[in-house]
Amino acid sequence: METKLAMMYILVAALLPALIRTAQIPQLTTSAPEAAQQVRIDCNSNEIWVAVKMRSGAFNGMIYPKGLSKNSSCMSEFIHQRSPVRYRLPLRSCNTMSTDLSDGGIEYFNTIVVQPHLKLVTNQGRGFHIRCRYTTKDKTITNNVNVSMMDATPLTATAPMPGCTMKIFYGDPSLHEVAENVKIGDPLTLVISIDQQDVYGLRISDCLVRDGLGWGEQRLIDDEGCPIDGEIMGQFQYNPSKTTAFVHFQAHKFPYTASVYYQCNVRLCIKADHGCDDVPPSCGKNAVGRQRRDTDGDKDGGTPATIEVYSGLYVNEATDIKGDINDDIAREKTPEDPNSICISQRNFAIGIAIAGLVLMLAVIAAILILLARRRHRKDASNTGSSIYSGPYTNTAYSHSS
Repeated sequence: METKLAMMYILVAALLPALIRTAQIPQLTTSAPEAAQQVRIDCNSNEIWVAVKMRSGAFNGMIYPKGLSKNSSCMSEFIHQRSPVRYRLPLRSCNTMSTDLSDGGIEYFNTIVVQPHLKLVTNQGRGFHIRCRYTTKDKTITNNVNVSMMDATPLTATAPMPGCTMKIFYGDPSLHEVAENVKIGDPLTLVISIDQQDVYGLRISDCLVRDGLGWGEQRLIDDEGCPIDGEIMGQFQYNPSKTTAFVHFQAHKFPYTASVYYQCNVRLCIKADHGCDDVPPSCGKNAVGRQRRDTDGDKDGGTPATIEVYSGLYVNEATDIKGDINDDIAREKTPEDPNSICISQRNFAIGIAIAGLVLMLAVIAAILILLARRRHRKDASNTGSSIYSGPYTNTAYSHSS
């Protein structure tokens, strides 16, 4: 029995260092010598300027949008750059996306990474969510009208310019499910509309899709409003009032990036005097005659106003969207399962440490209890036995002299 107890002592002594190492909480790096101390953003009409103030006063490293650190035109390198470091983030490229707000405004958002190293991606880099909100303002468009009288008197009439929006919906646009993170082949609907009024209509032309990196683009709709490749995107359909145009297509992407940006020209036409009779355009046999009539019309009535509209989304491979979502904004909007439990890495490490300590104390307590019981039994056995060590007289075998 004593041999077994000795072996248990040796086992506890051998496991004790391992349990102590298991109970140690990993130290997380919370700061770096050149970590960003303060970030300030300026929202402009075409870009967002990010000013990063460094702790050391100078910065050696790179700043890039999340996911675009590999030879991207959106990445900027800085060598001995004095603080604050200024970084330009365009609104219509470099993974910057937009969303419509309930008050009629629009919000652009992105995530940038400040990495204090020129070649490596380390745990000292910090990520920042960048958001800029813009409010739309009423604009006016001026049309010159010549009135035939005794003397030709030029008059100027002003009308409020209608607001114009481009949205990409998942599936049927009547469900109002805006597409933000989809996979290749998903059914999408691109909808371009202007405000409901009786003065202007619209005609869509010059649509293209870009990668947002400046590396590649593909034309989808030509300058007459006809599709380039019907398998990628067909012809726009218009509502009776000619204030909304839409087209159904399947999600596609460039092979080296998940972000895609769509751009179209919206040409306003005046409904009076049959100014919108060529909407929708006749694509095919009558294209030459239609183009000639459009050219003559432009010479007579002047060039109508043209508005550029943009929209973007993330398109992932079929296997990528199920496993990992690269966009932090999409991850924030992912609904949580009420039956799931989310535990941070630090709390999980603390729980493992406490469990290791409790297990170690339980083993020690069990050994002490076994030792105490063994001693108690030994003491009880010694107390129950009686040995007489005094003088003994055998009366049966004695004699007196």
